[in-house]
Amino acid sequence: MSQPSHCPTIKLNDGRNFPVLGLGTWKSKPGEVEQAVKDAIDAGYRHIDGAFFYDNEPEVGKGVKAKIAEGVIRREDIFITSKLWNTFHRPDLVVDACRQSLKNFGLDYLDLYLIHWPMAYEEGGELFPTNPDGSVRYSDVDFVDTWKEMEKCVQLGLVKSIGVSNFNSKQLDRLLKSCTIRPTVNQVECHAYLNQRKLIDFCNARNIIITAYSPLGSPDRPWAKPGDPNLLEDPKVKKIAQKYSKSPAQVILRYLIQNGTVPIPKSVSKQRIVENIQIFDFELTSADMDVIDTFDCNGRLIPQLDGKDHPEYPFNIDF
Repeated sequence: MSQPSHCPTIKLNDGRNFPVLGLGTWKSKPGEVEQAVKDAIDAGYRHIDGAFFYDNEPEVGKGVKAKIAEGVIRREDIFITSKLWNTFHRPDLVVDACRQSLKNFGLDYLDLYLIHWPMAYEEGGELFPTNPDGSVRYSDVDFVDTWKEMEKCVQLGLVKSIGVSNFNSKQLDRLLKSCTIRPTVNQVECHAYLNQRKLIDFCNARNIIITAYSPLGSPDRPWAKPGDPNLLEDPKVKKIAQKYSKSPAQVILRYLIQNGTVPIPKSVSKQRIVENIQIFDFELTSADMDVIDTFDCNGRLIPQLDGKDHPEYPFNIDF
């Protein structure tokens, strides 16, 4: 096997090191994801992004623990993220939900724990509690109250850092006014069709890092329609890739990193997992960056389809 790539880190606002590329695990099936995690660690990844909602935390944990047992990494070498699902926002449920994710992973602590969405759903057994007409049943819990319990997860030693996902600028502002521990990260959809420039600038000014999910435009999204644009097939991207003897995916990931975000591409293919981290031996010119900037069309591909009438639905404002 070739030498593993070295992945640089950046500092979170709490001083901890955050690898600038991670392995995404959304839509990775049990039976595939354990091997994908092992392949990623062998390739040099030191950042794995998971979530309770992905329903694969035990397999992700097995992959990590296998590589610790083999002596490839120590626990402190790998950065593990999970997320609090919408049905666990009620303050009395947050710490137990965090403990459940730790149990699923088989780990003693998480490096980063995020509020997955700003919207709270009705508490109970279902991840998408619905009314007879199919609409989601909401909870009136305010994420500001949820955050206080996220802070408790840090105080209890269950997690090292905390952050949010899918929050807009107004929601972040409101959280920053009331928090004791500042959010370190806002994980959002971010790719060349939705480059999030305004939100990146907003977060940079507040020392919050943007993690980019679906960084390659999520070509495997289940609701993709024939004829939808495919970023990786775009002739302009292919031309830039040719110039550097890189793949279109490597060019797009490099673009996101140079924009100051932390992409977390998902793959279960060993070849693509390895390819996606081989992006630290070249740099795009400002002219290349300008070309890719022109793709931005506010092209959100991953809407939260089940919460559009929720008062905290995040995508009703510009950023």
